[in-house]
Amino acid sequence: MKRRERKSGKRKWIRRVLLLVFVCIIAAGAYIITQYYQGLSEASEGQYKDDGTTFIPFEGSEPQFGEINVLMIGSDTRGEERGLSDTIMIANYNQETHDIKLASIMRDTYVEIPGYGMQKINAAFAFDGPELLRQTLKQTFDIDLHYYAVVDFEGFSKIADIIAPDGIEVDIPHQMSEDIGMTLEPGRQVLHGDELLGYVRFRKDADGDYGRVQRQQEIIGKLKDEAVSIHGLMKLPKLLGVADPYIDTNVDSKTILTIGKGLISGSEHPMETLRIPVDNSYQNVRTDVGAVLEIDAEQNKQALEEFLSADRE
Repeated sequence: MKRRERKSGKRKWIRRVLLLVFVCIIAAGAYIITQYYQGLSEASEGQYKDDGTTFIPFEGSEPQFGEINVLMIGSDTRGEERGLSDTIMIANYNQETHDIKLASIMRDTYVEIPGYGMQKINAAFAFDGPELLRQTLKQTFDIDLHYYAVVDFEGFSKIADIIAPDGIEVDIPHQMSEDIGMTLEPGRQVLHGDELLGYVRFRKDADGDYGRVQRQQEIIGKLKDEAVSIHGLMKLPKLLGVADPYIDTNVDSKTILTIGKGLISGSEHPMETLRIPVDNSYQNVRTDVGAVLEIDAEQNKQALEEFLSADRE
């Protein structure tokens, strides 16, 4: 009789545990869905609300050596159908070390764009989207890009406020105001969404686009650190909802999950950065397309290759 009671009690305990697990799964699912749609409701009609329909197909190669290269493009449409790619970055993720590297390509780099001749590299995106930019980078630097992500600057401030609602601390060296729609005073301070956007877009000083690239890398690194924190992970469903209308990408869900898990595992690793062209590898010249950076293509190709392949040595 006692044995039968023990078996009955054990079965009840198992049923309760299974019920608790089921309730937790339902609650988690409800939380994710609710947060996602709350984020979506906070986003407006973004430029890229219909992924995969804006650009011609991206012909990226399959990842190799456990590394993933994502072409990241910051687009300033300002109401136009397709703006210039004011920000061009290559994000490299190593699946073994969980390290992430970020190489920024200066937008005035003078290169040959297939079918269009010598142009500033940021014109490739305006001509024919991420695929033509991929072809240009492959032809110039012999780099294989596997995926792309285009982010409309209009949504940057919203995304930043979800990731870092308490803001990001920066040290502003001097007043910034021209062409950013606001005035940022010098000194150490905490910036939020729109202010962060102004900070990463400003280039009307002695440092020009070089300073802007440095600030963009700084803020992306700080947002990455915020995103992989426990609080950041809790905001992920809402973040995806807010970001959806402002990002067009061919990165599939499985790859996003893989990178996300890896970044959490390697969250203590600082993000390495590089700027192309590297120092002493270019000169400022004026051409029929305006002021450009005429580069030593072979020197920069080698620098980019060494930067991305260092972990494999």
